[in-house]
Amino acid sequence: MNTSPFCDGLSRRSFLRVGAASTLGAQFSLGGLLQAESAVKTATRGDVSFIFVFLRGGLSTIDTFDMKPDAPDTIRGEFKPVRTKVPGIHICDQLPRIGGVMDQFSLIRSFTHQNAGHGHADHYMMTGYHPTPAFNGSLTPNNEHPCMGSVIASKLGARGSIPPYVCLPTHHPSAGSAYLGPDAAPFTIEADPNSPGFAVPDLMPPLNIDAQRLEDRRGLLSKVDRFQRSIEQKANAAARDLGVFSQRAVSLMTSKEAKQAFNLQAEDEKLRDAYGRNTLGQSCLMARRLVESGVRCVTIEHQNWDTHYGQFPTLKDDLLPKLDNAISTLFTDLRQRGMLKKTLVVITGEFGRTPKISKEGGRDHWSRCFTVALGGGGIQGGRVVGQSDKIAYDPADSPYGPEDLCATVYSLLGISPHDEMHTPEGRPVMLTNNGRVIKELI
Repeated sequence: MNTSPFCDGLSRRSFLRVGAASTLGAQFSLGGLLQAESAVKTATRGDVSFIFVFLRGGLSTIDTFDMKPDAPDTIRGEFKPVRTKVPGIHICDQLPRIGGVMDQFSLIRSFTHQNAGHGHADHYMMTGYHPTPAFNGSLTPNNEHPCMGSVIASKLGARGSIPPYVCLPTHHPSAGSAYLGPDAAPFTIEADPNSPGFAVPDLMPPLNIDAQRLEDRRGLLSKVDRFQRSIEQKANAAARDLGVFSQRAVSLMTSKEAKQAFNLQAEDEKLRDAYGRNTLGQSCLMARRLVESGVRCVTIEHQNWDTHYGQFPTLKDDLLPKLDNAISTLFTDLRQRGMLKKTLVVITGEFGRTPKISKEGGRDHWSRCFTVALGGGGIQGGRVVGQSDKIAYDPADSPYGPEDLCATVYSLLGISPHDEMHTPEGRPVMLTNNGRVIKELI
C-alpha cells in the first residue's frame, strides 16, 4: 500500500489493524454491521447493489479517461490515447484491459464542482452535500450529512444477517452516517484483503471453531451483560449500546452467510491473480463477494492518487496497472456471474488534476472539470456523457456534479432522490441537494 502523505500533510496509516473492527472510533461501525432489528426488513425495492471505488487523492482523468492529444505538450502529458472496444471512445494506453470492457461502463466527462480541497471535496462527492464552514475534515467520521452507503442502509435495510453497508480496507473519513446514527453506519473491515491469511477476527472466529463454542460464549456474554446493565443506568446512551452490539456480534459469528462472504481464501487463485495481488485488486474481489452475499453497498477507498510530483512514472509503474487489472476484472467477473445488471459500479476520486503539468512533473488539484466512470446496475455501457473543453479546464456542455451522481445512484437502487431523511430532532432533510438523475446514462 502507498503510505505517503497527501499534500495537506495528513498522515496516512503505516499499517492496517488487521481485524480491528472498531465500535466507537468508526462511528459505531459494528452497530452498522449488525443492524438493529427494526432496520432488518424485507425490501420491496432496491434489488441493485452498489460498489463505490473511491480513488482518494484525485485521479488524473486528463491522463486516463479524457485525454487531450492535440493540446500543448505542457498539458497533454506523456501517455497516448488508444481505441477501446467501443468505436469512437479513446482512453489512455496504460489502461488496455479497461479499454477492452468499455462496452460495459460509461464516462461522464463533464463532471464538476467548486472545491479542490481534499476533505471538503471527499465529503461533497460521498454525500452530495457541500460541507458548511464549520466542517472539520480531521475527524473520522467527519460527516455533516450521511454518505450514500448510509442512506442506502437506512432506506433499504439489511438482507438477512449480512450487513447492508461495508467499508474496506479502512473507514474513509466521509463514509459515515451523520444524523442517521449507528444503525446506518458502515461496518469497517480495517484489514488489507491482500494480506496473507486475511481474516476479520472481530466478526468471525477461525473457521474451525464450531457453533457450540460460540453458544458457550453467548451464555457468558449474557451474564456479563446482566452485570453491565446494573451499572449502565448511570452511563450515557452510547455506552448502553455496546452490550447490544456485542450480542449481535456473537449472532453474526454463527451465520454461514457471513463466514462465506468474508472468506476471501475460498476464491480461485487464478481469479485472485487476475484482480491483482494488491490492496485495490483484492478489495474489488472482496466487494464482489460481499454484494453476491447480499451487502447493498461496498465503499472501497484506495490511495494515494494525489500525484503532485513525478506523476507519470507513479501512474505508469504503480497506480494504473493496479487500476487496469482490478476494474476490468471486476466488470468481467460481474458479467460472467450474471450480476452486472444488478450491481452498480462507480469509479472516481474527489476531483481531477490540473490541465497544466507542474514544474515538479505532476498535476495539482482540479475540481472544475474531471471524469467519473460508472457501469452496471442499469447504466448503459459504451457511452460518453458531456464533454470538456480543449484542455479539460471546464465542461464544454452538460455539466453534472455530486448532487446529480447521488440522485442517479439512489434512483438506480430504487430510492427516490426526492425522499426525506430526518435528524434526531425530527427536522426533514432531502436525500439530495436538488440533484438530477443523469438520464443520458440510463
